[in-house]
Amino acid sequence: MSEDLGYGWQSELLDLPAYLKRTGYDGDLAPTEATLRALHRAHVAAIPFENLEIMLGRPIELSLDAVQAKLVGRPRGGYCFEHNRLFAAVLEKLGYEVTALAGRVTLGSTHLRPTTHTLLHVRPPGQSRDEPGWLSDVGFGAGPLEPLPFADGEEVVQDGGWAFRLQRGRTIRTWSPHTAGWELHQRGGDGWVQRHVFAMNEMLRIDFDVLNYYVSTNPRSPFTARPFTQKFTPDTLHVLDGTTLTVSRPHGPSETRDLKPEELPDVLATHFEIVLDEDEAHGLIEFVRGAGEG
Repeated sequence: MSEDLGYGWQSELLDLPAYLKRTGYDGDLAPTEATLRALHRAHVAAIPFENLEIMLGRPIELSLDAVQAKLVGRPRGGYCFEHNRLFAAVLEKLGYEVTALAGRVTLGSTHLRPTTHTLLHVRPPGQSRDEPGWLSDVGFGAGPLEPLPFADGEEVVQDGGWAFRLQRGRTIRTWSPHTAGWELHQRGGDGWVQRHVFAMNEMLRIDFDVLNYYVSTNPRSPFTARPFTQKFTPDTLHVLDGTTLTVSRPHGPSETRDLKPEELPDVLATHFEIVLDEDEAHGLIEFVRGAGEG
């Protein structure tokens, strides 16, 4: 076996049949644009976004074995590093060219934030380097359902009316003018919002490890303070932020409901298809109660 130098996604360790069963995908596996769209949609619809390991006092492991055991082998989800670690291995296994990128989540804010989000730049095999390829973002939790073409300013409306666009921009003034910067925008109830910005600089597996450690352990990270889960479909976006459940649709107002800590395990199972065992459910409830008292 050749030495692993850390550049690829270790697709030789992937249990592809188990992944396909988990996502419910039974279509063509030829590495085409159509397959990429279908796989992306299946992944987003089947595997939720969640950060619950942190609430349960467990580390978030990014080895492919650990990610598969959690996202594929169990009724659980993960956040961007886990999702894109898994999806990159799937795409590599099928023959796509996959490059990871790092994004700064802005959500309309003008404050400078660190790069804490990952995305994938994907090309079908044989595609010229002059062709822009596709942006895959299965790990944000709020879509898109399908990858987006690198087409400056093109609005993409997906099932149900969810709308996204990529556009070139240098919104962070410290970027070099020679750096190809992009912005991802998403249309919500109040119009277009810049979701995150990113540069076309390659990110490797070891970079995932460094950023994952900060996001999962630093007290200033938004993911260490409260549970945060999302489930995105063509019709609805369910978001659990602490003890607040919000249901949004492409058109019309959102619905919000405050929950008691003891309601969380049932809500996670019903709306997010995240099933916790008895000890996990107890640990989550106790964490949220303690956070509320603090």
